[in-house]
Amino acid sequence: MSSAILLRPATCASVTTTTAATIVSAKTTFSGLLAAPGFHRNRTCTTICCSMDGGGAMPAAHIGGFLSKKRYDPPLWASHLRPVPSHTFSLGHLPTPIHRWNLPNLPEDTELWIKRDDLSGMQLSGNKVRKLEFLMADAVASGADCVITVGGIQSNHCRATAVAARYLNLDCYLILRTSKVLADRDPGLIGNLLVERLVGAHIDLVSKEEYAKIGSVTLADLLKKKLMDQGRKPYVIPVGGSNSLGTWGYIEAIREVEQQIHNSCGEFQFDDIVVACGSGGTIAGLSLGSRLSSLKAKVHAFSVCDDPTYFYNFVQGLIDGLEAGFDSHAIIDIQDAKGLGYAMNTAEELQFVKDVAAATGVVLDPVYSGKAAYGMLRDMTDNPTKWKKRKVLFVHTGGLLGLYDKVEQMTSLVGNWQKLEIEESIPRKDGTGKMF
Repeated sequence: MSSAILLRPATCASVTTTTAATIVSAKTTFSGLLAAPGFHRNRTCTTICCSMDGGGAMPAAHIGGFLSKKRYDPPLWASHLRPVPSHTFSLGHLPTPIHRWNLPNLPEDTELWIKRDDLSGMQLSGNKVRKLEFLMADAVASGADCVITVGGIQSNHCRATAVAARYLNLDCYLILRTSKVLADRDPGLIGNLLVERLVGAHIDLVSKEEYAKIGSVTLADLLKKKLMDQGRKPYVIPVGGSNSLGTWGYIEAIREVEQQIHNSCGEFQFDDIVVACGSGGTIAGLSLGSRLSSLKAKVHAFSVCDDPTYFYNFVQGLIDGLEAGFDSHAIIDIQDAKGLGYAMNTAEELQFVKDVAAATGVVLDPVYSGKAAYGMLRDMTDNPTKWKKRKVLFVHTGGLLGLYDKVEQMTSLVGNWQKLEIEESIPRKDGTGKMF
């Protein structure tokens, strides 16, 4: 069969555009360079979605459905879960590609494929997009004017939330965990922080020690109360967007994989799904969706923080929140892959990320997918018969911007440069090779 599963978005009657016209007004002040001739300060940007009920034509804010609000109908195999979300926002560039991934040193006859959720967007990329499509729809429906979420200093989830909030004209407040030494300093503009600050997110820093003693829920509640006292209407999104509502993002991803297989060949079947685990929502959706759907692939999660016991219990809570009736131990295999700790890497792990990029062109992030792929290959080496003749789908959850936080550690690994040597005999002439 083909080494790529073609991406023909299936016509799906279960997702329909809302019939009522939606008008979102975003008042944005343009300053600096945008105040130059041809631009106007205090410009009001108005977004108008087309009416679909046969009324008069209206200007469209998007072509092809991006950023549209849609009624959500679950897959038939998940329709018994409760509660079912009523709507979703189209925030990701979906479906994401699936293709063969020829990593070296795979066990005999093991077929490895990769689902590129790292390509779900640019600023708004990675696995968090799928969760945010549901969470942001709920935030808007609740009448919120801002969102609050929590994460590490290089949190991909926080960056994605900040971008999604700006798309939907909501303010975003981020509580970012950092070291005690850096909690009183400007956090800088490295990686995810640059995007967050560019889109205007409000950042509150907390030390890892305070975070450990107080907890993310209490910290978010404290900020929520402060904002409510100021007359704001905040909506709290948990760490990683991982709650029962966010779980629908990867239940829906399983439907996407089913459709991609059906559109390409129909008879193909994955035996295993491998993915990183950082907050638990992605693995809950994948494992639940895989078990309920025709896929029936075993989900293997490699945890990059906490430990497997914590995640089995956390995923169980998400499953129970959807009244699914499964035991988390029965539908998912969780292994520890955190190594030195969350967002900390050994030289071997970083070398692995570099080697994979050089060999396959797929750039893994060092915090999530890099550790998951490293753990997967280690398990394949230690237990080759477990993976022999298996068709494995690795889900790349994104996080490319996290590499920028590892520049100093990576420098010695990527020293392939030199000054171009040009012999004196090469003719030279003024004006040749102008750059302007």
